[in-house]
Amino acid sequence: MATRPSLKVKIIYALGQLGWSLASFGAGNLMVYFYMPPETGENPIFQNFIYQGALFGFIAILGLINFGGRIFDAITDPLIANYSDSTSSSFGKRKKPMAIAAVPFALLSFLIFYPISADTTINTIWLLVIVFLFFIFMTLYCVPYNALISELGHHPDDRMSISTIISITWALGFIIGNSAYAIQGFFETSMTSLEAFQLTIGIFAIVSLVLMLIPVFFLDENKYCLQSNTASNARHSLKVVTSNKNFVYFSLSDLMYWLSLTFIQLGVSYYVTILMGMEKEYASLFLLISFFLSFTMYWPINVMTKKVGKKKILMAAFLVLSVIFTLTFLIDFLPVPSIVPFVILSALAAFPMASFGIIPNAIVADIIHQQEQQTGEQYAGMFYAARTFMMKLGISLANLIFPSLLLLGKSTENPSGIKASAICALVFCLVGFGLFIKYTDVQTKPKMI
Repeated sequence: MATRPSLKVKIIYALGQLGWSLASFGAGNLMVYFYMPPETGENPIFQNFIYQGALFGFIAILGLINFGGRIFDAITDPLIANYSDSTSSSFGKRKKPMAIAAVPFALLSFLIFYPISADTTINTIWLLVIVFLFFIFMTLYCVPYNALISELGHHPDDRMSISTIISITWALGFIIGNSAYAIQGFFETSMTSLEAFQLTIGIFAIVSLVLMLIPVFFLDENKYCLQSNTASNARHSLKVVTSNKNFVYFSLSDLMYWLSLTFIQLGVSYYVTILMGMEKEYASLFLLISFFLSFTMYWPINVMTKKVGKKKILMAAFLVLSVIFTLTFLIDFLPVPSIVPFVILSALAAFPMASFGIIPNAIVADIIHQQEQQTGEQYAGMFYAARTFMMKLGISLANLIFPSLLLLGKSTENPSGIKASAICALVFCLVGFGLFIKYTDVQTKPKMI
């Protein structure tokens, strides 16, 4: 027996999302800014901590480190998911690994931006080790955390409301993370750019730790979650998940979304400073506008989803993202002041950010419950691990591709690499749209509890 969670319980759970969203923001979005800063004047914002050249003539070493760390981490996803699915604990089968992971996850989110030497080779090795450890502990927290979405949401209405609330907290984490540029600028009045940036990241790490521990200590998993122990090995669980064609089509389109979203996150400081000719603080303002406008769309999207289904909303979101990247590429050709595309693009971004923030988690929960209704087996951890794998693969590929594109040019005089990134992101959006056409909306009945 399980009790349907109240709004208070859902908020307690969602604060963990805010925590891990903020803890993971730097690794996913600020590493390129820190280790390959925009060249807006004679001197870069930060010194060169790692080797800046290309490996094999076309791959940036930073992209290779990030890509390798995430792929190594992704290999552990099924193992952690299977462990979480098949074991039990009086403390909570999901909360136990979350409790273990929270402190090192937050600490490593800071150490990524703390080079230990003036030697670029030593720093490169240090960064490689820290990145690998960071993603392992990120998985240890996030996989069991995400599995709780379907276990708390044992009623269809709860699944949408939980997805909406954690979308809000994820967006808040994203907004706070993107304020790093503005906070750094504030601290630069009394310290160097490096000190200001590291202080900002340190504050983020502390705040994220507190937030990640809230559901660990205050969510009663045994009371509110409808769970079952699925005794199977990781290979069998993974086979069950990957044999679900509807989930496969969703996952592949989700991969394209994460690729394009990460290009926005990685590229916003370049699009604003180089293509639009604005100060770096406007990068924070751009995303701040987008996310606050996206909040106003949460209720309409929930209403529209009930009327037309989740599929049509996400298809429309893919098309809007395509328009955004098309306009980004064409900024140089628009006969208007930079502030005009700045406002238009930040406003347009609100709809896809809200749609992709709410609906995908609800889709995965629907598929999990459909699978359980058909087979009697629950693989919540493995389904969400598979989605997390696609998220990490998309982010890691973006972190491999984007820095490599910057090698083509990331300055005001030569923005070729930055403009190429917009074209690549446009292609990702169109491919994602094509894949998602093959997805079929899932209808499930509430569990009897």
